[in-house]
Amino acid sequence: MESATPKYHLYDVREELKPQNLLEISSEQIDDHWNLYKGYVKQVNTLNEELLKLREAGEVSSLAYADRRRRYGFEYNGMVLHEYYFGNLKNNQNELESGDLLKAMAQSFGCYNTWKKDFEAAAKSRAIGWAILYADATTGALTNHFIAEHGNGNVAGFIPVLVLDVWEHAYMVDHLASGRGDYIAAFMKNINWDKAQERYDDVLRGKLTPRF
Repeated sequence: MESATPKYHLYDVREELKPQNLLEISSEQIDDHWNLYKGYVKQVNTLNEELLKLREAGEVSSLAYADRRRRYGFEYNGMVLHEYYFGNLKNNQNELESGDLLKAMAQSFGCYNTWKKDFEAAAKSRAIGWAILYADATTGALTNHFIAEHGNGNVAGFIPVLVLDVWEHAYMVDHLASGRGDYIAAFMKNINWDKAQERYDDVLRGKLTPRF
């Protein structure tokens, strides 16, 4: 069989995901954060190009290949989690008042308020990373997780329903390094619950919601 020409997927910055006019999260904060996301997209594309060239050169045992392989998951998760994060932000001032996601929160946590307190507590973990509401794609059960940096704590096969970035870069323009609590409170006022509900509904249908 004739070999195909190797290639990699070239990712684009998803401008349609950039949120606007949020409550208590400034446009300056979003612009600064967005530039970081753009850097992750660039790094993913660069790593894919470099790894392809190293494979073609037969250098998969080289130190250069090993170095780029170590960075691979970090850069990919940096890109992907930011797309989930920006995609679930919107100034719509809506509460989660009904639907299967709210029912699942009650089943897994007792009620919405208990889920909310647990999610906020996860976000306040004394480390850099992410708070993520995950759905078990097999059972539909919900769990809150803290993800250190970008990779440590992600659960294989679970689907992100709501993603909150709690690296300092997500809030330092507005709240400085000590303002994580205020930022979390602002985030909770800007959740695009329609998007979170869509992600969970797709879990129940056995479908993965596209990030964009």
